[in-house]
Amino acid sequence: MKYLLLIAVVVGVLWLVRGRSSRVNPPASKPPQPAQAAKAVSPQAMVACAHCGLHLPRCEAVAGAQELYCSDAHRRARGDPP
Repeated sequence: MKYLLLIAVVVGVLWLVRGRSSRVNPPASKPPQPAQAAKAVSPQAMVACAHCGLHLPRCEAVAGAQELYCSDAHRRARGDPP
């Protein structure tokens, strides 16, 4: 019984020593700088292509005379002038 207790103590000490050695210098994570926070992308309105139904940001859509499209080819396919 005393050998079992001795083995448990040795395993416990080794476990504690290994745990501390892996946590010696954890990488410090810095909070985001104000300049980085300003670069964050704001949400944009999403629109659907009138030809295929693809959803895309409004700023990337191709505008026809009547509808919005995902590409100039789809605008021409529907016969919508620019």
